[in-house]
Amino acid sequence: QAQLIESGGRLVQAGGSLRLTCVASGRAFSSDDWGWFRQAPGKEREFVATINWTGQRTTYADSVKGRFTISRDNTSNRVYLQMNDLQPEDTAVYYCNLAAKPRIPWGRGTQVTVAS
Repeated sequence: QAQLIESGGRLVQAGGSLRLTCVASGRAFSSDDWGWFRQAPGKEREFVATINWTGQRTTYADSVKGRFTISRDNTSNRVYLQMNDLQPEDTAVYYCNLAAKPRIPWGRGTQVTVAS
């Protein structure tokens, strides 16, 4: 029923910027806390950022704090991740989902590759 579609990832040089978009459909959206996650090759999926239902409170992993900004548009069921000053260690498949379990089945994700 519910589907998650991530987009916006591509190959970018170190120091560059990207804006990822998450579209959620098939379920209620505005009252949920949402998050971005990422998974690098050979590593477990990890937390990147979260945003509460009003958009007033956000949290970030230490590795991205000060460089990434999460935001949301409840009217259109979209969550965004603005990524600045990208580094090679940011290379991963990026996913969106509910901030807490139980979660929606994971989408395909969007590949972000940062070249040095």
